[in-house]
Amino acid sequence: MKLGAFSISLAVKDINASKQFYEDLGFYVFAGDIDQKWLIMKNEHTVIGIFQGMFEENLLTFNPGWDQDAKETESFNDIREIQQELKSKGIKFENEADENTSGPASFVIKDPDGNTILFDQHR
Repeated sequence: MKLGAFSISLAVKDINASKQFYEDLGFYVFAGDIDQKWLIMKNEHTVIGIFQGMFEENLLTFNPGWDQDAKETESFNDIREIQQELKSKGIKFENEADENTSGPASFVIKDPDGNTILFDQHR
């Protein structure tokens, strides 16, 4: 199962303070819009998203169909395929992708410790 690009999505209180902090750690802005209060930042292959007011808690995020540079991969497992495989393993879902659609979709699960994992396909 190919899960795609991985990142941590952080719910931050002050986007500007968080941006400066992660820049001090060697990250740079890769994508996003600070006026909309979200940025994607990179340091080599490590990707973090900082989001003010968009999420209640931190998330682990997988983006099927993308690599760590947000470039489309040649082959990937569609999010609905991943969802079906996880369902077959008895994993419970917080919300699901509509399996009667194609293209962009998302679903959310939680690990045994309550950590939220977002699967978010953009293509």
